[in-house]
Amino acid sequence: MDKVKFTAMKDGDREDYEFLTRHEIEYASKTAARLLDAMVDLDESLSGYQVTRLGHSLQSATRAWRDGADTDWLVSALLHDIGDIYAPYNHDEYAAAILKPFVREQCAWVVEKHGDFQKLYYAHLVGGDPHARDAYKGHAYYEDCATFCERWDQASFDPDYPHESIDFFRPLVEEVFARKAYDPAVIRAGERVALVDPTVAEGRNA
Repeated sequence: MDKVKFTAMKDGDREDYEFLTRHEIEYASKTAARLLDAMVDLDESLSGYQVTRLGHSLQSATRAWRDGADTDWLVSALLHDIGDIYAPYNHDEYAAAILKPFVREQCAWVVEKHGDFQKLYYAHLVGGDPHARDAYKGHAYYEDCATFCERWDQASFDPDYPHESIDFFRPLVEEVFARKAYDPAVIRAGERVALVDPTVAEGRNA
């Protein structure tokens, strides 16, 4: 069997859906590889900055690495702008939707909201609201998103900043997307992990 028998979902039988389940599990197992390929496509994305979108993403993840961030933060920093290719007007939500089943709730929320938090740095110059982040004041992850933007996102447009390669982060992306989707032990709803760990950072930067 290489295709289901039905042409309308309501007509499928157990054999059809067991086949599809196996097929979908196999396809999902290659998600990390597809995402890493898509990261390379960021080089063809939005232009005008002094670095490509891929360069920006690698800088962001490298800054996170050098700050001692854990795996969830590192992969989130790397993929936070992957939506620029297909969803330029809600790229943050797009990226968060990809990450949400596989990383801490904290990290997915920060990626989802980072577009509003980033407006602090430029919106007043183009007729926007630089205080869009204020809508989230009091949220458990508010300060995490502010730190994410200040330390890793808004600072990562420097053509002279030495960053790591895609291959450097590949094992971390593979690790994250090999996890069981929506595992409560991974999502850890309501928990916070610091973005910066000076002890780990010291070892990485030695």
